[in-house]
Amino acid sequence: MNSGIYDVNFENRENEGTTRPIRQSRHQDEGKAQMCGGSRCLVLITVGLLLIRVLLLVFIILQHITITAERDLIKSYKNTVEEFNQTINSLQDNYTDLMIEKHQLQNIFNFVIQKKLELETKVSNLTTEKDQLQISVESLTQKKLELESRVTSLNDELGKKASKRYFFSTSSELKSWSDSRQYCRDHGGDLVIINTEEKQRHISSFIKESVWIGLSDSENEGNMKWVDNSPLNQG
Repeated sequence: MNSGIYDVNFENRENEGTTRPIRQSRHQDEGKAQMCGGSRCLVLITVGLLLIRVLLLVFIILQHITITAERDLIKSYKNTVEEFNQTINSLQDNYTDLMIEKHQLQNIFNFVIQKKLELETKVSNLTTEKDQLQISVESLTQKKLELESRVTSLNDELGKKASKRYFFSTSSELKSWSDSRQYCRDHGGDLVIINTEEKQRHISSFIKESVWIGLSDSENEGNMKWVDNSPLNQG
């Protein structure tokens, strides 16, 4: 830059007085240009710094918003997880209670089944016993009929052998002395008179139960008489 100035000075030696002011003006312009360039750079740097600060502020704000949002989201997640855990614990407790109740019901069911089997066994045994009793009743009924037939045959046989006819009731109904005598009278007879030892042995041989005989003190208490009004001492 200086060589150019000197060249201009050599070419215009005759006009030295006029060239210096020109050189001085150029130096001033260059200084002004340098001053303008420095101010412009300072402005640009300031603007750049401001932009950087604004960007940093925006970044910090965005980071704060993001962190706050993430923190809230994490808190929400934690609350949700706690609710889920509480729900799971509650469900677990309910499940445990239901399992206990299930086991209790299973035990009750098993007990009922056992009782049912026992009752079925008892019913079966009772049915068997009933059948056996039914058979026994039928057998006893048959024996009763046979005994009644034998009694009838014996009565017929005794009626043929004895000089007097003896009748033995086959009814199971218990009667008083008066009713028994009336029963005999209704059938054309009377209570038996046992006035000999032979007759007593004869009647006792086929009578195994207690029976009424024709002896009473109904007419005169303490004075025993037979139904034919004969006294007891004659028997």
